[in-house]
Amino acid sequence: MFQFNSVILKEKAKQISPVTLAFLGDAVYSLFIREKLVLTADYKASDLQKLSSKSVSAHGQSELLEKIIPLFTEEELDIFKRGRNAKKNAKSKNASVSEYNRSTGFEAVLGYLYLTGNYQRINELLGVQDEN
Repeated sequence: MFQFNSVILKEKAKQISPVTLAFLGDAVYSLFIREKLVLTADYKASDLQKLSSKSVSAHGQSELLEKIIPLFTEEELDIFKRGRNAKKNAKSKNASVSEYNRSTGFEAVLGYLYLTGNYQRINELLGVQDEN
């Protein structure tokens, strides 16, 4: 039986396609940004959507990556590279190929961390965007 917010073993998560991990990681990052916006500011829904889209875009993720790649563990870097280098059936409409590939790697890491229950690590990595 499926249970929301299930945690799986790292070995099982590593067997999942990096593009599939990125599919989940995209939702994880979107939820993180939306929750952060809702809890830290008082904006209208239309403004929340605009602010969210800016962060969640491939370009926005690529910028954040500049700050967090040096923080990746060896395991996270491996997942990132697998996602970045994976064959994708889709193309980004609003990002360069490089940004799109990097964002897929970033999302794969988030999907992996989410599935393995490492929510604290997600907070550590994504909290970097609030520094400086």
